[in-house]
Amino acid sequence: MTSDPFQAFKAMQRENWKTFAPLAMTTTPSAAKLVHFAGVRPNQRVLDVGCGTGVVAITARRAGAVVTGFDLTPELLAVAKENAAIAELDDITWKQGDVESLPFRDGEFDVVLSQFAHIFAPRPEVAIKEMLRVLKSGGRIAFNTWPPELFIGRMFALTASYMPPPDPKPAPPHQWGDPNIVVQRLGTAVRDVTFDRAVQVTPALSPQHYRHLLEQTGGPTVRLMQTLKDDPARLAQFRHQYDELVSQYFDGNLVRQDFLMTRATKV
Repeated sequence: MTSDPFQAFKAMQRENWKTFAPLAMTTTPSAAKLVHFAGVRPNQRVLDVGCGTGVVAITARRAGAVVTGFDLTPELLAVAKENAAIAELDDITWKQGDVESLPFRDGEFDVVLSQFAHIFAPRPEVAIKEMLRVLKSGGRIAFNTWPPELFIGRMFALTASYMPPPDPKPAPPHQWGDPNIVVQRLGTAVRDVTFDRAVQVTPALSPQHYRHLLEQTGGPTVRLMQTLKDDPARLAQFRHQYDELVSQYFDGNLVRQDFLMTRATKV
């Protein structure tokens, strides 16, 4: 059996995302938009890929679906279970693992969802093949992603520019925000590809407050802080550029984050 060339990368992802919980709360309205956009109905079998703290999974369960939440990071799954308990939902299944190797049967789910999560899989072609494999024929796949030309996509690119070149190189997550690339990756396995745009806002007292939050909780930024901790000049330069970028999307103590919504039906 060939070893995974991205094994070390995935181990680092698990570590970097374990502090995401405080930031996850800002994604709860977007989770409701995704569940509605996907048309989740009662009794459908729904898989939430990269479920994190469970915001999509719990929203889908409240819509009456039979839900499984799946994530790479055990610490986030622990928070997801706590959130489900608070919501008095004790029948969501939670599983830990890798989107590039989903531990589910072919066609097991009616709906497969992912909110800003599968985009971090290093090999998009592997991740989407797995997500479509576990989706039944006629089932729906739907996900939220960040366009490369808007705030979060630009933030990813800025952060990556300060990191040493990875080897092997994972696909940039913001590529999933380009509709042309999405269509190409979904390929002939689906029909009726539909796009929409939506906005997520994060309260922040200043651009610097927003950056501070991301430095503590946002996976790529958390990793960058570790990389630059012994290079204060370069860290200061990054922070200055980051704050300038945030300022372009900051108004009324809110940071505007536009995202792309994709929906398709498996043939």
